[in-house]
Amino acid sequence: MDNTTSDILMLSIGGMGILLALTLLGEFLQMRRGPADPSPVLETYMTRVKSWWGMTILIALALLSGRLGVVILFLFASFAALREFLTLTAKARADHYSLALAFFAVLPLQYFFIWCGWDGLYTVFIPVYAFLLLPIVSALRGNANRYLIRVAETQWGLMITVFCISHVPALLNIEIAGYDDRAVLLIAFLVIVVQLGDLLEYFFGRRIGKTQIAPGLSPKTWEGMACGVVCAMGIGGLLAWITPFGLVGAMAMAAVASVVGMLGTLVFAAIKRDRGVKDWSHLIPGQGGFVDQLDSVFFAAPIFYHLTRFFWRV
Repeated sequence: MDNTTSDILMLSIGGMGILLALTLLGEFLQMRRGPADPSPVLETYMTRVKSWWGMTILIALALLSGRLGVVILFLFASFAALREFLTLTAKARADHYSLALAFFAVLPLQYFFIWCGWDGLYTVFIPVYAFLLLPIVSALRGNANRYLIRVAETQWGLMITVFCISHVPALLNIEIAGYDDRAVLLIAFLVIVVQLGDLLEYFFGRRIGKTQIAPGLSPKTWEGMACGVVCAMGIGGLLAWITPFGLVGAMAMAAVASVVGMLGTLVFAAIKRDRGVKDWSHLIPGQGGFVDQLDSVFFAAPIFYHLTRFFWRV
């Protein structure tokens, strides 16, 4: 067993230990309230923790399987998220070909380029080539009804659910001096600090939060966000040993990723409010779909990727 594999196993065990602590905390708080005084906030919190048990195991298995497992996992996540996103958008028969291209050409090609390590292609393929090609395909069908809305929503879906999230496996392509084949640990670092920060922001926001950030969109509060970011920084500091960042750098990267991710959830909350839905789908019981689970990672991933590439690449 090499050092990277043993570190992934240690992280998996540590992550499960944190989830166990969060589970016991939730159970303790529920016991204090008693069955006669149920709390919707605690129930939602416990549902999130339970769903993360399954996701932690799945991500750990992907990391242990190496590059292929990571790329396949996020390709599947992109496909499911794109499907959820486009179900809430305006579409017409004229868009069938462009949608087919989005799902069965653009999406797999993006991940193929990442698999091959062609950063010159996967960083521009969707924002340039797909951006130009798909509107042409729709225009050739001759339907101008709500054309701009239809095209923009498809392109936005591709940018968020494919382009942005694909920057997670793209971390494997960054060459960092003295880091060798340990880039897979950057993925673990990013997912852990963003998701745990988001979970703790939810918990503290409902417990001590007073000032809402965007009252018309989300119950997210400044107090909860501050607590979540501080917790993410602490977690990032504890995980500094798996990164090339150093202690201060790891805490700073965790803070940036956490802040961007939390603000990204507001964007998705605005979209859901605009469409009049609570969740993107019902794939995960009590937790919605892939977009609901990955909304913060969508926004954090490209920022984390480019900061890492700019400051630590060889």
